[in-house]
Amino acid sequence: MDKVTRSEILDIAQYEKVRNEFRGRIIALKKRRRLAVGPMITLVFENHDTVLSQIQEMMRAERIVDDQAIQHEIDTYNELLPEANELAATMFIELKDAGRIREAITRFHGLNSGEATYLQVGAGRLRASFAAGQSDDRRISAVQYLRFRFSDEQREVFITGSEEVKLVIVHPNYEHAAAIEGELRRELAGDIAG
Repeated sequence: MDKVTRSEILDIAQYEKVRNEFRGRIIALKKRRRLAVGPMITLVFENHDTVLSQIQEMMRAERIVDDQAIQHEIDTYNELLPEANELAATMFIELKDAGRIREAITRFHGLNSGEATYLQVGAGRLRASFAAGQSDDRRISAVQYLRFRFSDEQREVFITGSEEVKLVIVHPNYEHAAAIEGELRRELAGDIAG
């Protein structure tokens, strides 16, 4: 997937002029790329435009104008983009009770292992590969970055729609699955088709 380049980035003043329209388009895009897995976990599958949006919003929120700092944001967020034969997503553990977040999030420790989270592609499994630094031996972040690497055969199955695909979470405190179908599957098939 094409990385975001410096030439695509609008300065803060330019971005403010187009922000409402741009955000409206990105909100619609993310809606098509969102997957709820049970009542407390949502994934948004990343692509070039979702990452571009995150960079622009970070520059706006942090008032980043220094070229070196902008390039740092580009480099950081480009890491979220999938490589060839991959899908990449941001996982959100959505905890509603602000007073109990610290307690509730510990129930999800271990969720970010490849054993607990995977894509079921027909009879095969693609274990999730999670970004490092999002947990330690006691805590886990409510935001996780993960990717799934397809074999050529799995890629073909996903693109053609010849077999069911679902995202599965098997954890002692959270066991849910969600089918990847319809508009979401078409979006993601376009990503891995190149």
